[in-house]
Amino acid sequence: MKKIGLLVLIAALAVGFFHFNLHQLLTLDGLKSGLGQFEELRTESPVLVTGGFLALYIAVTALSLPGAAIMTLAAGALFGVVMGTVIVSFASTIGATLAFLVSRYLLRDSIQARFGDRLKTFNEGIEREGAFYLFTLRLVPVFPFFLINLVMGLTTIRAFTFFWVSQLGMLVGTVVFVNAGTQLGQIESLSGILSPALLLSFVLLGVFPLVAKKILDIIKARRVYAKFTKPKSFDRNLIVIGAGAGGLVSSYIAAAVKAKVTLIEAHKMGGDCLNYGCVPSKAIIKSAKIAKQIRTAEKYGLESSEPTFSFKKVMARVHDVVSKVEPHDSVERYTKLGVDVVQGYAKLIDPWTVEIQLAEGGTKRMTARSIVLATGARPFVPDLPGLDETGYYTSDTLWEEFAKFDAPPKRLVVLGGGPIGSELAQSFARLGSNVTQVERGSRIMAREDEEVSKLVQNSMRSDGVNILTSHNAIRCEKEGDVKRLIVEKDGVESVIEFDALLCAVGRQARLEGYGLENLGIETQRTITTNDYLETLFPNIFAVGDVAGPYQFTHVAAHQAWYAAVNALFGTFKKFRADYRVIPWATFVDPEVARVGLSEQDAKEQGIAYEMVRYGLDDLDRAIAESATDGFVKVLTVPGKDKILGVTIVGDHSGDLLAEFVLAMKHGLGLNKILGTIHTYPTWAESNKYAAGEWKRAHTPERILAWVEKYHTWRRG
Repeated sequence: MKKIGLLVLIAALAVGFFHFNLHQLLTLDGLKSGLGQFEELRTESPVLVTGGFLALYIAVTALSLPGAAIMTLAAGALFGVVMGTVIVSFASTIGATLAFLVSRYLLRDSIQARFGDRLKTFNEGIEREGAFYLFTLRLVPVFPFFLINLVMGLTTIRAFTFFWVSQLGMLVGTVVFVNAGTQLGQIESLSGILSPALLLSFVLLGVFPLVAKKILDIIKARRVYAKFTKPKSFDRNLIVIGAGAGGLVSSYIAAAVKAKVTLIEAHKMGGDCLNYGCVPSKAIIKSAKIAKQIRTAEKYGLESSEPTFSFKKVMARVHDVVSKVEPHDSVERYTKLGVDVVQGYAKLIDPWTVEIQLAEGGTKRMTARSIVLATGARPFVPDLPGLDETGYYTSDTLWEEFAKFDAPPKRLVVLGGGPIGSELAQSFARLGSNVTQVERGSRIMAREDEEVSKLVQNSMRSDGVNILTSHNAIRCEKEGDVKRLIVEKDGVESVIEFDALLCAVGRQARLEGYGLENLGIETQRTITTNDYLETLFPNIFAVGDVAGPYQFTHVAAHQAWYAAVNALFGTFKKFRADYRVIPWATFVDPEVARVGLSEQDAKEQGIAYEMVRYGLDDLDRAIAESATDGFVKVLTVPGKDKILGVTIVGDHSGDLLAEFVLAMKHGLGLNKILGTIHTYPTWAESNKYAAGEWKRAHTPERILAWVEKYHTWRRG
């Protein structure tokens, strides 16, 4: 009600302004004709006229009414250059700040709630450099004065910052107009003041802060590099450290544009994803899924039976899959692409020099104009008393070690309820292990919506996984050959005996041993970078798990494009890394895939949304394959088909998600998906049917009522 009252008051003042023809006074002709009376009044009551002029100027600017330019001329004519400038400078800034505050009070919350996702990048820019942007806009009178006030009110810039930057930024323009007002009799139109030459001068003045910022960046960079001696020439255009997804893509792009690039890898080409993560885990997930299908063959009209298999052969297949993918990331392939691949351990000596401990022995130094750090991450091992004594495995070690086993571990404990822990817990349970999964949180898959976690948890429990949520691992104990994990819940300890323990509680960036600390490159949990993926040194970039904010192979490859292009061509143009549409999938059964907001995210961030849900138990293909557990859930902007986020649970969900990723990336709504032909009968139809659910929820009932009457009339 307060907002409505304020709107009514503003509207009434604006209507009164025009109703009583006050706007006629704020024209050039009106000013000239009334100037004599103004001067007489000022002579009789200087304080009253000055105060009244100040109040009127504030009111005009606060209400965003036309006439501020004319009043600025009047200030020059009435009060002279110095006094007129002081009055207008403060009046215009106070009025602008009032308009700014009104806009913030009336509109900001609703605008941010409705368009928060679109404005995210803009808001982040304002938060970092809002004062700079505002100052630049104020210097150029081409931008409407009132519009700047209203738009800035929708941002997070502080009111005090808005006030002083506006006063400073408008000062030059104010002086020009006030000075022109002293020669009011010679002015025939406002264009006489704002001539093309003067406008060009203002534009150049507005460009000055941009040039100044560039100069400051150069000075800042020189200060950062001050204690180092830059080589006069370089051995390479680019050196890339780490041959995981980020490093491979960075070096590939550099070679593709004919730059001289060296890729340095200390261990295995392909990084964690090929050797320890994505590839081997998906291989064993497939074997485990087949074992599950054999046990439940009656679902397909076949005889169910307990699968018989050699665990050694299962693990051999995992390694065979890795070996078949390896050529895609091999030294030979990248050498043919034009990349100089060096096996060894790299360390930064200065911002341009890398020293390599070569795998075959000896050291080598080389220089490059730019360097990309793509050193990846490793499994995090908790500081759990007794863990070293009992022994443990991680996703980095289990593939080699388990390949030596004749059978899967009889009793396997998995620490962690995230994607890696859940995938492996379910897989080994299906392959015959007695699996206990320990998660200290209240549920597994905590980044997903609660209904997703519950569905996955029920599926895993049906496979025999004993899931212990809200349990803290306290310590490990070993007595003879017996290994035990002690866990605690609500103050009560319990004992879990195990034959093997898998740590899957997260991953931590590889930060040590690369010379970062010697150069002063800031690190926290990851290497600190800016929007362009630059570190403290503008020629050193970081991508992938070591940079964050997402630990996904496809994000590392995505970042690599920006890092490589900025490293090689940043002198001319830099590109900010774009994280607006990031998909991911967890390959439990049923699969979970997501892009954009979940309901949980939307509620936590206070973003308004509508939700539609299509159950796979209605999909013909899912029914045919007896795989009806799951759904497609889409979040949209209220009243619109714009997609805010999608969660898909079910078979092939990682593949089905791609259509929504494409739609979100290119601003396509659910109506476009609904209007696209999908092959029947396929899993992809679920996306179309989810769009249909949205359409049904937004049926124009009132129009249809009239259409029904029309058809009734047509029948006679």
